Amino acid sequence: MSSVAVVTGGTRGIGEAISRALKDAGYTVAATYHGNVEKAEAFKAETGIHVYKWDVSHPEECVEGIARVEADLGPVDVLVNNAGITRDGMFHKMTWEQWREVLSTNLDSMFAMTRPVIEGMRERGHGRVINISSINGQKGQMGQANYSAAKAGVIGFTKALAQENARKGITVNAICPGYINTDMVAAMPEKVLESIISTIPAGRLGHPEEIGGLSVYLASDAAAFMTGAVLTINGAQYIANG
Repeated sequence: MSSVAVVTGGTRGIGEAISRALKDAGYTVAATYHGNVEKAEAFKAETGIHVYKWDVSHPEECVEGIARVEADLGPVDVLVNNAGITRDGMFHKMTWEQWREVLSTNLDSMFAMTRPVIEGMRERGHGRVINISSINGQKGQMGQANYSAAKAGVIGFTKALAQENARKGITVNAICPGYINTDMVAAMPEKVLESIISTIPAGRLGHPEEIGGLSVYLASDAAAFMTGAVLTINGAQYIANG
């Protein structure tokens, strides 16, 4: 029986690429989504990947959702916490709603999704948790105080959880993508996109498949000694200390 991987926000963008890469590597993948039912069903029809609808910012939905996945597919061996949203705005104009929506989806979801699977991983003596942070969680970004705070929190969560679970055969790592060529980024005005690319030494946007490939490695037995790592994949746009 193949290992089961859950990818939140797994039917679009970076999450879609991670779901596809894990499936190609032999995992049984469950991709969660929240909004676009039509897109999710089309993704399922094309790939054969199982899709499940719930809101990762609501702990009770996550508990119920994980229970459905495990009843259908088996115990969760790999969790990719990828789901995220933006509600950009300068902080002096930012509303509480903008702040809370982003923190709930991007950071509270770390608890809501990981808590229902971590005990099972500990009991089995094996597990992989892969958290998708961001370049902006490392360096900050004007107009994204909420997003940067949440993604920085993901890094702290990753490091703490890695230390708690290393002796139980569980690895916990974070990936910090830079600007990746997803539909959201491609929809930016051409001049804005050109300006962003001009700051990337590699001279291009990243490909979603590159995040997918790194996720497959982190999920594999080859990465069993890598835990608590914060991995940048941004074309040298930002080089973190250490």
